[in-house]
Amino acid sequence: MAANRAIVVIALTALAPVSWGTTYAVTTEFLPPDRPLFTGLARALPAGLVLLALVRVLPRGVWWWKATALGALNIGAFFPLLFLSAYRLPGGMAAVVGSVGPLFVVALSALLLGQRPTVRNVLTGVVAAFGVSLVVLKATGALDPVGVLAALAAAASMSAGTVLTKRWGRPEGVGPLALTGWQLTAGGLLIAPLAFLVEGAPPALDAAAAGGYVYLALANTAVAYWLWFRGIGRLTATQVTFLGPLSPLTAAVVGWAALGETLTPLQLTGMAVAFGATVAGQITARPGAAPAVPEPSRTVPVAAGPPKVRC
Repeated sequence: MAANRAIVVIALTALAPVSWGTTYAVTTEFLPPDRPLFTGLARALPAGLVLLALVRVLPRGVWWWKATALGALNIGAFFPLLFLSAYRLPGGMAAVVGSVGPLFVVALSALLLGQRPTVRNVLTGVVAAFGVSLVVLKATGALDPVGVLAALAAAASMSAGTVLTKRWGRPEGVGPLALTGWQLTAGGLLIAPLAFLVEGAPPALDAAAAGGYVYLALANTAVAYWLWFRGIGRLTATQVTFLGPLSPLTAAVVGWAALGETLTPLQLTGMAVAFGATVAGQITARPGAAPAVPEPSRTVPVAAGPPKVRC
């Protein structure tokens, strides 16, 4: 019974990176071009405000700065860095550099959660990155140092946010929906001035673009990040981050099914390798090997062209 519950939690959490894998197709087919920061803002802030309106709970005490820090790491810094890397690196290189995220999480989990890294986790992270490279790395060209640093910083930012979300848990009586709303709102508010400074006024939107933004804000962001943060509370940080390769894999499948892109035998091999690493990453260590952060009590009533990577 416990094993079945764990599988359900993993499957629901996996829906988040699967949803993020559709971002590329939605952005290229429906949204205005060359507006990555506005897209990040339109995804994060409306979704956060909707969730806040639903839960009607604001942070208290130290959770004002904790929610702001998590929102900055998971949303506010992650989105701009991700898009910056995508526009400056050739082909799927941004996805390849970003796929080192599980290795960052393994290291940060040792530092902040007391979970000793294992050879299996390190090797699984390397294999996952190799599989993703076979799927998305197509174009050749000189590597831009700024793009590489941005991709590494984006992976490090999301990894740090994942581990700190696990370390801090949630305030007593506050569910993952409220925690998601706090982070999306904080992240969106951090992106807003940068978006208007760099890109200017919002673009004019037709019906297709408006529908695309609604999808990104609700399904791709509000629901997906709620599932992600909910999963962080119930799984280990390494389990959650090893679901990340599902995002570029989904982008490749959507590109093949909906955009007429082809999948070569090498790409199919890479998909199998990356998916195998994702499954291997869900195998936890023996009980007691790593301390888990307890789930907060729930008895108190509650008063992101763009890259083929998780975004």
